[in-house]
Amino acid sequence: MILYPAIDLKDGMCVRLKRGDMEDVTVFNDDPAAQAKLFADAGFEWLHLVDLNGAFAGQPVNGDAINSILATTALPVQLGGGIRDLDAMRTWIKAGVTRLILGTLAVKDPDLVRKAAKEFPGRIAVGIDARDGMVAVEGWAESSDMAADDLARAFEDAGVAAIIYTDIARDGMMAGVNVEATLQLAKSVSIPIIASGGVASVDDIISLRAHESSGIAGAIIGRALYDGGLDPNAALLAANGK
Repeated sequence: MILYPAIDLKDGMCVRLKRGDMEDVTVFNDDPAAQAKLFADAGFEWLHLVDLNGAFAGQPVNGDAINSILATTALPVQLGGGIRDLDAMRTWIKAGVTRLILGTLAVKDPDLVRKAAKEFPGRIAVGIDARDGMVAVEGWAESSDMAADDLARAFEDAGVAAIIYTDIARDGMMAGVNVEATLQLAKSVSIPIIASGGVASVDDIISLRAHESSGIAGAIIGRALYDGGLDPNAALLAANGK
């Protein structure tokens, strides 16, 4: 199972939010590229980047920080936040981003997501961020009337590489990952699921990995790594079943 250390970008800095609240922010590193290098040196094989300002603005905002990360590390990067049109997607793919995460578009313009998946095969992921089982969009500021499972099934035949499922209520709260909801989603589609929100311990990773055969292919880890509550080596060993 692949672990994705998260670098959430706000105003050019590496931060963590609680439940997606832009006012409840903790700055962990004012040099995102240095943070990326720390994760690479720790042995992680991917990076998960989110342009938080971009998610609210509807367009990329933290481009300089993202480009500095891409220039610093050779690790593959998946990026979300403010990617709302094909021009932005083409720009990031050309810049070296391996996988693009489309969240708001998945709800508001699913046909564009399908088009992107055809233009960039294997490089588009759908981000499903849910609050009480219902999808939230626009940087989690708006709730939709669509259930997470229904949205996932809508892309079953679209050719997307993965679905990133975030339980907003647990994000940044160190409360443990919602294994039950993640597993329910994994069983509803054949698309690989990456869990996000609340991963706080080796036990969370072990619990998710137990369902790898059901489609849970990875997990995003944020605050637990920054707070020191989760040792990177122990996390990677657990992800590899050791």
